[in-house]
Amino acid sequence: MTSPLPDKAAETTAEQPWPVRVLSLKISDYVDRMSQLWVEGQVVQFNPRGGTAFLTLRDPDVDMSLSVSVPMNAVNAMPIPLAQGARVVLQAKPTFWTKRGTLQLEARQIRPVGIGDLLARVEILKRTLAAEGVFDAGRKRPIPFLPHRVGLITGRNSAAEKDVVENARRRWPAVVFEIREVAVQGTSAVTEVVEALRELDAMPSVDVIVIARGGGALEELLPFSNEAMVRAVAQARTPVISAIGHDVDTPLLDLVADWRASTPTDAGKKVVPDAAHERALVDAARDRVRRALVRRVEAERSGLRSLVSRPVMADPVALVRVRRQEVAALRARATTRIEARLHRAADQAEHLRRQVVALSPQSTLERGYAVVQHRDGRIVMDQDDVGVGELLRVRVARGDFGVRPVTAGAEDAPPKASTRRTATRKATSAPAGKAASPRPPRPPRAGQRPDTPPEPAGGGDAATP
Repeated sequence: MTSPLPDKAAETTAEQPWPVRVLSLKISDYVDRMSQLWVEGQVVQFNPRGGTAFLTLRDPDVDMSLSVSVPMNAVNAMPIPLAQGARVVLQAKPTFWTKRGTLQLEARQIRPVGIGDLLARVEILKRTLAAEGVFDAGRKRPIPFLPHRVGLITGRNSAAEKDVVENARRRWPAVVFEIREVAVQGTSAVTEVVEALRELDAMPSVDVIVIARGGGALEELLPFSNEAMVRAVAQARTPVISAIGHDVDTPLLDLVADWRASTPTDAGKKVVPDAAHERALVDAARDRVRRALVRRVEAERSGLRSLVSRPVMADPVALVRVRRQEVAALRARATTRIEARLHRAADQAEHLRRQVVALSPQSTLERGYAVVQHRDGRIVMDQDDVGVGELLRVRVARGDFGVRPVTAGAEDAPPKASTRRTATRKATSAPAGKAASPRPPRPPRAGQRPDTPPEPAGGGDAATP
């Protein structure tokens, strides 16, 4: 026994699928439950057959279409004949043909979309895009001064293509074009222009893109106010020039493009510079540079002549001579001062030497004084330190000799005069080289100058010089 089919699509399985007829019938039931609606589109194909007309209604923005059947009575009731490419609004009921599995619309009424309605829709789209910032001047890119390659989107064998190419090559003969010929009116215009724009925008060698079309009726220029085309131009990385129609025509493409040309001829003049004008500018710049260089050379030459005419240039060594004389004078002054200082220093040294000589013990000895020392080198400072017969050393100015005292110191009474003479004679009769030792000089008294000769030693018992 066969199991029953699932009631819902979610209940179907690989073991219990729906047959094609079941699915078609269910789709047909679902579509039949839909109510009538109004739909707008563009007539792509129109084929009247007896009392019914079959046409294809296409969305003007995207590549989607539906088949429509409409009674000829409704078509004939239109105020203007229905033609391919017309924008229409129709009242229809969706139906599903189960044998072929196709969806179509059965129209009850059909009306043309008037120009006023189209303009109103374009105005609404314009406000929407402006609010999004699509037309802002800040997002527009500058047109390159001299593009390496120019992309051109235009109609097939159109006058607009000749205007752009001929005017551009007349101004700059070396310009290179990358041309894409597409439909610029009709149902496929938007799709073909957008595809060509994306293709050229993806080419690195293309520096600017020109979209050009000649003049025409308002409904013929409507594709260039299409939202899909406007957004495609806004998203392009390459700068775009719009050259649609004449100066009075203002499609939305003019507002979104980076630069608007009034005509295709104007676009040809804008896309490349004028070679003759640029050459004239170069010649004028070279002439200005030449004149400026001549003026600079003349000014430098005049300055050089002024420098050469100066007295110092007539006698170049004059300045050196003056400086040499100044240097010689300074050297003479320095030599004189150094010599004066050396003389003063020599005088001071001589004066100090004389003071040292005058104050030296040798100078005292030169004046006739002597130094008496014990055998151990001690200087005799007091006559009481001398013993009778003690060998003393007497140092004089030129040499020294030994003496022996004949009398004691303070332990004897002062001798008489005859005794002093006898002692003198005994001292004189002493062996050669043994003179009596004089009393050593006493230290200077308080207030006495150091160079004052010391008083001779007291007591006349020792030989005196």
